[in-house]
Amino acid sequence: MKRLTDYVVFNDEKLERKYATAPIPMSVLYEAYFDGDIDIIGDVEALLRERHEFVKYTITRQHLQWAVKNYVPDITTTGRNQDARNTREVFDRGNDFFEWFLGSSMAYTTGLFMQRGDSLEEAQRHQRDQVADRLQIQPGQRVLEVGCGWGSLVVDLAQRLGADVTGLTLSAKQAEFANRQIANAGLDESARVLQQSYKDVSSDEKFDRIICMEMIEHVGLKNLSSFYEKVCELLTDDGIFMLQWTGLRRGLRPEDLIWGLFVGKYVFPGADAALPPSSMLKAMEKAGFEMHSIENISGHYAETLAVWRRNWVANRGAILAAYGERWFRIWNFFLAWSMLVAEQGNAGCYQAVLNKNLEGFDRQRWGVRPATVERLRDRDSQAPQSSPRPLGGESTESSSGTVSD
Repeated sequence: MKRLTDYVVFNDEKLERKYATAPIPMSVLYEAYFDGDIDIIGDVEALLRERHEFVKYTITRQHLQWAVKNYVPDITTTGRNQDARNTREVFDRGNDFFEWFLGSSMAYTTGLFMQRGDSLEEAQRHQRDQVADRLQIQPGQRVLEVGCGWGSLVVDLAQRLGADVTGLTLSAKQAEFANRQIANAGLDESARVLQQSYKDVSSDEKFDRIICMEMIEHVGLKNLSSFYEKVCELLTDDGIFMLQWTGLRRGLRPEDLIWGLFVGKYVFPGADAALPPSSMLKAMEKAGFEMHSIENISGHYAETLAVWRRNWVANRGAILAAYGERWFRIWNFFLAWSMLVAEQGNAGCYQAVLNKNLEGFDRQRWGVRPATVERLRDRDSQAPQSSPRPLGGESTESSSGTVSD
């Protein structure tokens, strides 16, 4: 039987006396690690893979105090200022912080590892190709991406498919980065990223395609219905909507709840809409949508997290110099635990394609689709290839991963 002391060194005598031989609450473990009261011997993943041997999942007094102070206001307050504050707290920390694990693609979404040995950049290209194909995007169509991050998909759809693409983000640093990429690509006439809430998009605007990639969690339960109603309002009657999200499984187990509270406190404040597919679909249908298809891409989600964590660890020196030990430890623990949570099914990642539930919608389009991916491959074969930019001046070899079974 594995013991906690096989994986950690205690720097706090009181903590050691209490938990060296007794099960330790998961929240006590990770907070002690963040605070430096314990050091992990070797890799945090090794500890977490054996966590059930010496960890217990209990709601502590600290959980309740934090929930009353932070979580309750987040789920009951609907102001734009709060949404912007939550976004800035995370994504305006610094672009370098995220590049150290996202890589040169700067895509904060699950990639698709189509074969063993795919790099992270290849997986993200596969993802962009699948988005374009499933949305049947054609030149000149108006596309809206809600929560576009650093704009990689915005640039790609405008550059390779000739679409007119608008991205939305509440982060000033993301918008600045994305618009610089757009300008460098010479796409000022066909692409732009606005620092703006989806709530403020005029009802007169209409889009042929709308995309939301792993941002709906940040919309929050309190805004879920109004979000889908807004998307339905902005989408043309013959348009297509794609949603990709991460969600907890139905029927919360103790670890699921503790992991969710951890993410809400340390990683993504206010992101409480990580719903299972049935609950998410119910909200979309109530707003007037019909689901064409849904795919479980949780294996790719776990693999993406694994590669991100390898990148994070590979850039440890630069992270410590810029942000310090505590930030390194928080995200090291988050990425490793999230990978294991995805592997064992506590949380998953799903990609849904929807249209308005109207009698006049042409459902035959799903049978014979424009060969979007073939057009993309033809263009790519003629375009010069460039090498990925190293992360923080260090090697990117760690961005190659193995596909999860």
